[in-house]
Amino acid sequence: MTDRYAVIGNPISHTKSPLIHGLFAAATHQDLEYGAIEGRIGAFADDARAFRDAGGRGMNVTAPFKIEAFELADECTERARLAGAVNALKFEGGRILADNFDGIGLVNDIQRNLGCAMAGKRVLLLGAGGAVRGALLPFLMQRPAELVIANRTPDRAAALAQPLAAQGAVRGGGYADIGGGAFDVVVNATSASLKGELPPIPPAVFAPGALAYELLYGKGLTPFLRLAQQAGVQRLADGVGMLVEQAAEAFEWWRGVRPETRAVIDRLTVPLA
Repeated sequence: MTDRYAVIGNPISHTKSPLIHGLFAAATHQDLEYGAIEGRIGAFADDARAFRDAGGRGMNVTAPFKIEAFELADECTERARLAGAVNALKFEGGRILADNFDGIGLVNDIQRNLGCAMAGKRVLLLGAGGAVRGALLPFLMQRPAELVIANRTPDRAAALAQPLAAQGAVRGGGYADIGGGAFDVVVNATSASLKGELPPIPPAVFAPGALAYELLYGKGLTPFLRLAQQAGVQRLADGVGMLVEQAAEAFEWWRGVRPETRAVIDRLTVPLA
């Protein structure tokens, strides 16, 4: 019997997840089907349970439901618990298990695919939403020299950093609190690029040889990436690699087999121009 999986979000028409998981299934000879569900605002738990009760085996969760998915789960991994948000659910024996693969997907893309080791580097994360929540522990596990979270609402960034103080050198605050030093890895996880806007950062945040990483994918040179390019940054990337890598983590969690990601990333990549 074919196993059923899905991604749930709102809106969801833009999602590449069915294509990605379809390619993974074909490459690994897994008998599954994968769909997309536009979840109802205010009724996420009902929609997730309905999919489970109809025979669903697992779900990816995207905006704006990652925190609600965390609250729904019976059991979470440590990284999901620390993030307070999840992006994958697995239905087993009447229980809802949850994990957050956003951060490890991002780390895998930065280090494995882009060849940018994070150990000993200064890292700047822009934003304080679900993607940042999921990235914090996996980032700190790479032992950066410092991890700084900057957000328009300083208290939100500070609140994310505080519980992780024992995990490494991490601090959070407003954009004015970034300080004068340059960063080796700068990740834009804000919604600014969706609106064609730029986070309020100066070109000086980019260190020589820095990686500028835009979480938004498939949009070419966003204002953030253009700022980095104008500052002399040559290593530019968008989030397509993260998208595929976090999907591979979920696929392995569900199916017990790890799909190759390179061909799928190449298929989905849009030139940064």
